[in-house]
Amino acid sequence: MSESSTRARGSRFLLIVGLVLVLSGVGVLGWVGWQYWGTNIVAQREHERIRGEIVDAWEAPESKDRDVDGRGLLRVPRFGKDFEVPILDGDDDATLARGVGRDPDSALPGKVGNLVLSGHRITHGEPFRRFLELEAGDRIVVETRTHVHTYRLRQDGDEVRVPFTTSWPLWPVPDPEAGGKEATEAVVTLVTCSELFRTDDRNVVVGDLEESVRKEA
Repeated sequence: MSESSTRARGSRFLLIVGLVLVLSGVGVLGWVGWQYWGTNIVAQREHERIRGEIVDAWEAPESKDRDVDGRGLLRVPRFGKDFEVPILDGDDDATLARGVGRDPDSALPGKVGNLVLSGHRITHGEPFRRFLELEAGDRIVVETRTHVHTYRLRQDGDEVRVPFTTSWPLWPVPDPEAGGKEATEAVVTLVTCSELFRTDDRNVVVGDLEESVRKEA
């Protein structure tokens, strides 16, 4: 084989390798773009759609007997005056891509026990992106078909950080010293990933029910 033929084959090989690397890079950038921008656009539209369905169902005469996709609406003034995200039952990835998830084993809004709500800090609408900005005394508002429940936070958003394997935030009394105790008060616990990217920890805040106001018929 001539030297020129060898050089030609080597050049083609390098060209192919280069194209593969470029295409791989474009694919990775596309995936990153979808995860960190595309999923937010899709999720925010889904949030809006579900909010509309919830409110329409509340206002319908037959709403008492109508199955609604979501137990309520979450408002956090610290996150902005327009912040309003649907609360859905479940804590799996599919649920968290559509709103804030309520742990199915936790209390209902306004009821005695621990209402556990989780949400993404990044991707899929990132409702809890500003979680670490929360401050003790901030209001957490949960609206249902019949009531508006207001909770007050006990701590700042960056104050309590625990491993994902820590279970006390899900207990009826969310306190590491309260294992096995029965709930006597209504509280809310918000949980989210500690870091914007991969993390083994989550941040936790707990709020006490301050008031429950029944909505006008």
